[in-house]
Amino acid sequence: MTKPLNRQIAALPTTIFTVMSELARAHDAINLGQGFPDTEGPQDMVQVAADALLDGRNQYAPLTGLPELRRAVADSNARFQGLEIDAESEVVVTSGATEALAAALMALIEPGDDVVLIEPLYDTYLPMVRQLGGIPRLVRLQEPGWTLPREALAAAFSARTKAILLNTPMNPTGKVFTTEELDFIASLLRQHDAYAVCDEVYEHLTFNTPHVSLMSRPDMRERCLRIGSAGKSFSLTGWKVGYVTAPAPLAAVVAKAHQNLVFATAPNLQRAVAFGLNKDDQYFQDLAADMARKRDILSAGLRSVGLEVLPCDGSYFVMADITPLANGLDDVAFARQLTEEAGVTTIPASAFYDPANGTPPKHLVRFAFCKQDAVLQDAVARIKHWASQKDG
Repeated sequence: MTKPLNRQIAALPTTIFTVMSELARAHDAINLGQGFPDTEGPQDMVQVAADALLDGRNQYAPLTGLPELRRAVADSNARFQGLEIDAESEVVVTSGATEALAAALMALIEPGDDVVLIEPLYDTYLPMVRQLGGIPRLVRLQEPGWTLPREALAAAFSARTKAILLNTPMNPTGKVFTTEELDFIASLLRQHDAYAVCDEVYEHLTFNTPHVSLMSRPDMRERCLRIGSAGKSFSLTGWKVGYVTAPAPLAAVVAKAHQNLVFATAPNLQRAVAFGLNKDDQYFQDLAADMARKRDILSAGLRSVGLEVLPCDGSYFVMADITPLANGLDDVAFARQLTEEAGVTTIPASAFYDPANGTPPKHLVRFAFCKQDAVLQDAVARIKHWASQKDG
């Protein structure tokens, strides 16, 4: 018998996104499961990236990123969040925001440290924390309004708490944390001398409540590691360019973790992202307005077929209560039925919860609306036709 592999990694299930995407292909379904746009991002950025491939600078980029991209990230922090950032010592460019998350957590977490996480949550958070030996302390938002349970959150903190992992705008709920909620979280960080890893990849995709970074709140500048994503900000998810903004002592350790993960990111893509971050405010306003329109198209359509749509102020996603159409099915069975019979694929929301923290909701599914208007309208028409046949 050979020795066992890493048990934590080996035990991870196939992701629900892979399962549902394969099911979508098998049934020629419209895939509103995975969150990536079905159109290209800005063509001027693509052209900059293409031109940069031919300029003779295709060897390793500096460990922490090209100077022009680090400057652009620092300028973006100042423009949108009022944060004065040293581009030389406080920005680390990574190969996507997921790598940024891994490097930030590696820089902070030692075995036995508590990490506070908020459910529902992005599915890589728990495996990352556990692989580093961290102990997750989970707090569950209360639906349908995605209310932050402040007493439960306060109870999750202790002298053992190293960090909170905060995602706003939030995947999968679309929640944008308010300044009051952020200030409450800040008070807990001060009280327990803890850090915050701030996953803000949807920072430019808010619709009603403006995005405020926890890093910009009083006394939080030295406690926060703020993560951004070119893929989400420019609808170029395949580029995998992210960035961490952190006070210099933290950024230096993040850079050491990054060095041992990928070392450097494609230089032509970095140049193109620097160009993109320097776009005028109108680009970012139009991006948010376009996504808000798509949210409204899908939300109105889902309501028209009888589903209850939960609040969504940001991100690519909206959650819906399936109870009116599910006939007693749970979210997993309903999502499968919707793919196989209606030709529309979604993600069961229970995938974003840890069963060890109590039974997850079984009546919610997540839809991605970052698709062409006609695709969203076709998906609604398919669901409507399917629902009418069931009624008949």
